[in-house]
Amino acid sequence: MIKAENIHKFYGDLEVLKGINVQIDKGEIVSIVGKSGAGKTTLLQILGTLDKPSKSADTSLQISNTDLLKLNDEEISKFRNNRIGFIFQSHQLLPEFTALENVCIPAYIGRKRIAESEAKGKELLNYLGLGDRIHHKPSELSGGEQQRVAVARALINNPDIIFADEPTGNLDSESAKQLHDLFFKLRDEFGQTFVIVTHNPELAAMADRKLTMNDGCIISNEQPNRKI
Repeated sequence: MIKAENIHKFYGDLEVLKGINVQIDKGEIVSIVGKSGAGKTTLLQILGTLDKPSKSADTSLQISNTDLLKLNDEEISKFRNNRIGFIFQSHQLLPEFTALENVCIPAYIGRKRIAESEAKGKELLNYLGLGDRIHHKPSELSGGEQQRVAVARALINNPDIIFADEPTGNLDSESAKQLHDLFFKLRDEFGQTFVIVTHNPELAAMADRKLTMNDGCIISNEQPNRKI
């Protein structure tokens, strides 16, 4: 699913990522933890094609057997739209649009048929328990509801993988638990793959694997739920 080798990232003279190697299989839920400044979000953005690694002869990044470092910007944008979903700490919904319109935006960008996109959006919102909130704008939704709309938006194009950056950071404990459970339901029912940067110890411990980062390196690769 994802295979990244020797990932470096420099900002001027500051080396933020120091030769990261990571492999993630289809259907895995992998959490990435570590102190602020460890490089978690930078790694997530590079794996998710929102940023590029610093050039190195032996650096490679593949998702679903596609060599992303060989694609031009237009090809990467198309790949990202079709194959990757994102969920952020701030839901980043557009306030002037309804829940359904927000969900369908990636499909519209991908030039999919409007009727088909809206039918899929309604299906997702119903699945996520928001069938009666389809025409509500973000200001009319609770924080947990807004984040579920963001999950639906991430799923609209049937992506291979979803990257989430502190997805429960702005939620109360009950809404956070519901979102945690939803991720695992999606994985179990649809084989969805998740890579999640989080400071939430409960979510990190629920993952199939927990990667701990420090000072630009992965220092631990644990399987919290492994039965011995």
